Amino acid sequence: MPKMTERDRLADLEARQRKMNDELEIARRALRGRYAAMIAEMPVEKLTEREFRELLTQAVRVGGGAALTAIKGLPAAI
Repeated sequence: MPKMTERDRLADLEARQRKMNDELEIARRALRGRYAAMIAEMPVEKLTEREFRELLTQAVRVGGGAALTAIKGLPAAI
């Protein structure tokens, strides 16, 4: 097998990178779809859209474990 030129090698690497990026996007969408399905089963209508978005944004920002620790430390709502 003849040795690849630098240009051929670069083209091959770029093609692999595109394929990996496509696979990453497919995996992200699948995971987000699973999470979205979980949301459909929760009574989120008790929150405003703004509260819901802010809650998720902050939970993602600080990380799931930190968010759970903070929320579990709150007193139960009446």
